[in-house]
Amino acid sequence: MPLAITLKPNERLVVNGCEIRNSNRRHMIHIESHADVVRESDLLDKESAPTPVRRAYFLIQTALIHATHREALVPLIQSDLADLAMVFGGDNLSRIFEAANFVSQSDFYKALSALRPVLKHEAKLMALTAAQEAEGGEPAVAAE
Repeated sequence: MPLAITLKPNERLVVNGCEIRNSNRRHMIHIESHADVVRESDLLDKESAPTPVRRAYFLIQTALIHATHREALVPLIQSDLADLAMVFGGDNLSRIFEAANFVSQSDFYKALSALRPVLKHEAKLMALTAAQEAEGGEPAVAAE
């Protein structure tokens, strides 16, 4: 079954490492064979603040986009995910395990999808910590 993707005007898409940018109109494309596909909105840039979850996400993203680097990246990704599993609990822990499982199956897009909620949770924790430090208080520790 083909993958149907509707691209917004000027949206970027990466297919098997090839960057594609849409024109100034909305278009739909169908990918009829297996390919590594990721939208611009799902990508982190290199300049984003380095945090543990972002690092794991970025490594998975790099493995998805650059198939030639996967063999070297998978052990790093699994190590980072193992470290995250020691910190997070609850739903986030199950998402980290799910991401690790997808990485072991070389399904990097699903691994990214599994980590997105953990990435959002980490961003909330970082914002909370920054706000408390700005107030001069002790940073809160919340691992869920």
